[in-house]
Amino acid sequence: MEIQSCVKITNEWDIVAARQLGRNVAKDLGFGTVDQARITTAISELARNIYLYAGQGQICIEKLSENGRNGVRIIALDEGPGIKDIRKVMEDGFSTSGGLGAGLPGVKRLMDEFNVESTPGEGTDIRATKWLR
Repeated sequence: MEIQSCVKITNEWDIVAARQLGRNVAKDLGFGTVDQARITTAISELARNIYLYAGQGQICIEKLSENGRNGVRIIALDEGPGIKDIRKVMEDGFSTSGGLGAGLPGVKRLMDEFNVESTPGEGTDIRATKWLR
């Protein structure tokens, strides 16, 4: 496990920077263009959530190497209001921002592993992993 680096999310340009970092790491690891697009889409969604709901936080990208396989883990951390009902936000079509509601269920579908931990009033820690096939 190697933390590549983190991008602080405080404005919309930071979302672009986090996407670019993720794409570069995915490309370096040998992910094809389709998986690179999945990874950058997941990063966009997670970074946008930080920007919209927490105000600020960070996206960290980790290169993974476990049991002879390589992958990338996206870690989205914030100290925002937290998610009161994780089950509800994981329902397709649920949106509090008036967006498409692809949100977290979309990220889960795009990635191979997905975990959300959130404490209301303390923040959220989301980890999403994509393995190289």
